[in-house]
Amino acid sequence: MKVVVAVDSFKGSISSFALGEAIELGVKNIYPESEVLKVPIADGGEGTIEALVQGTNGEIIEISVKGPLMKPLMAKYGIMGDKKTAVIEMATASGLPLVSIKERDPSKTTTFGTGELIKDAIKRGCREFIVGIGGSATNDGGLGMLQALGYKFLDKNKNELHGCGESLEKVISIDDSNVIKELNECKFLVACDVDNPFYGERGAAHVYGRQKGASEEMVLSLDRGLQTFANTIKKLLNKDINISGGGAAGGLGGGFAAFLNSTLEPGIDIIIKEVNLLSHIKDADFVITGEGRIDFQSVMGKAPTGVSKLCKANNIPVIALAGSVADDAVATHDYGIDSIFSIMNSPMSLEDAMDSENTKKLVKKNTEEIFRLIKVCENKFKIK
Repeated sequence: MKVVVAVDSFKGSISSFALGEAIELGVKNIYPESEVLKVPIADGGEGTIEALVQGTNGEIIEISVKGPLMKPLMAKYGIMGDKKTAVIEMATASGLPLVSIKERDPSKTTTFGTGELIKDAIKRGCREFIVGIGGSATNDGGLGMLQALGYKFLDKNKNELHGCGESLEKVISIDDSNVIKELNECKFLVACDVDNPFYGERGAAHVYGRQKGASEEMVLSLDRGLQTFANTIKKLLNKDINISGGGAAGGLGGGFAAFLNSTLEPGIDIIIKEVNLLSHIKDADFVITGEGRIDFQSVMGKAPTGVSKLCKANNIPVIALAGSVADDAVATHDYGIDSIFSIMNSPMSLEDAMDSENTKKLVKKNTEEIFRLIKVCENKFKIK
């Protein structure tokens, strides 16, 4: 029997790689001679760096960057096994959890640290980039990131503006004379799992500004800034950035589209392609996928249904494991997940449920029980 494990991390609890090891133990306790192939995956958010670095025998780099409020912090990114592709999660440098609740202010926060990660990777020889842009604390349209890469955004008096949300409506001209020269050799594949435009009622500020600390008045101001900046880009660069995905990460998607050689794609599609999942599952008897919580949102570009759709197209049964399974998770059955199991066997506190050692034990135990049932059915009904 061949089993492929392609599970996303259980956010805040355990990595994709560790989950794969626990599942492998559970399978082999019932089928000792089975082949269990572990393929770490993610959907472009948390866990993307580990999934692609571990899946390609790459390395993790950690450097000091400026955080969302320009305070120094340590952030990491990955370089894949090919030594030329960098994997960056913008949230590690510019994410919402990096800012205390009382300090959250998307008119002041910046993506500058994300630009510093890109700059460091370029210096190390990377020219291909995979960038996950979920979980931002920012609404700067990418100004901060671009500033770190050498762009200068100037007001009507030719003064350089700080790369933050309140500067957007003040940009009159752009100075690219100090942009790092290697940037034009780089290609950016941007993992973007939302379709919000740059500005407007469904734009970055209106949809996501409040959760980042914006007042109602600030939301309107930020949206005006995004629209003004988009019009400036249209005038100066003849590019329309009010596109699907342009509003991701506070307009960072639009910033990539305007200034960098970039393509925006769903995160799970990028990961599946990069880890070459199709070649791994072709002769599999079962594929095991999952994430921390499976619910109706899992069909919206999340890792489990990205995996299951691929398996469904190749007629491979899919079993999903999760810490929590919502009633509306039945929607995932239409996307190729054949059966869903929660690993929770008894009531426990959230703290105990999130403990990584507990999670490993529960995953292993429930995997064993699933494959015990498979073995009974195999013997009784003479199935494969």
